Amino acid sequence: MTAADIKRDEIRARGRFVREKESESTPRPPLEWIDEGPVDDRTEVRREAIRAVDRARGASEPAVSRRSDPPAEVDPDTRAEVEQSLEPRRAARLTERLAQAQAALERERFSEARRMANALVKELGHVSAVHEVIGLADYRLGRWRQAAAALEIARRLKGRVEDLPVLADCYRALRRWTEVDEIWLEIREASPAPEVMAEGRMVHAGSLAERGDLRGAIESMEKAVSSTPKKLRPHHLRQWYVLADLYDRAGSVQRARDVFKRIAAVDADFADVRDRLRAL
Repeated sequence: MTAADIKRDEIRARGRFVREKESESTPRPPLEWIDEGPVDDRTEVRREAIRAVDRARGASEPAVSRRSDPPAEVDPDTRAEVEQSLEPRRAARLTERLAQAQAALERERFSEARRMANALVKELGHVSAVHEVIGLADYRLGRWRQAAAALEIARRLKGRVEDLPVLADCYRALRRWTEVDEIWLEIREASPAPEVMAEGRMVHAGSLAERGDLRGAIESMEKAVSSTPKKLRPHHLRQWYVLADLYDRAGSVQRARDVFKRIAAVDADFADVRDRLRAL
């Protein structure tokens, strides 16, 4: 089991405030479990897609309807790209369709999002966001080869570091290890947001484990979880979980138990932590 097996619903659990039991006499500030809260549609699309916790190997999940959500809007840069190449009325119409495709993706209507974005390729083939929607939709449908192809087009047009962990995971699923290593290096050099770095690390560690290099996978994850941050976010717990699972697979039962306990102290309902602890 890798980060791909962690349930998404568990990482959306409500925020909690947790105090660690310290043996030292000097009190320390409490650990703070951060609920990320709502974010705009486009950011949520990327965050959902890059989370290396929901790779269903081709099985899509039921669509989630959010009729109360405001209409999706494309970001200003993408809108400008569309407006530069089309007359105003056509540009407005296709921008709206792209926004609808992004909204369908955010609502987990992956086939619908893919169909809508594909219809835009003829006129908006130069717009990276169109290929991004196609790639992320294919990814969530388990269509690794098609997803990688679309995301590579988006990458060439206007690369977004946020999409790189998804692309790396496509190559991991295709067992194209060289590409996984190259993308991980690119992510590290880009120094992206912590959650993006975490997703990239988990994908790379998972690929190392699949190649039989459990030691390398463990060493990679240990670098990320050597200390406990004051403010815990979902990507911290996901990284701990991956490390604990790697320890378990490597036969380091006590280490696995310790890290699973560390997760349970923050969120006892995270993924299958209770079951894993009982099994160890």
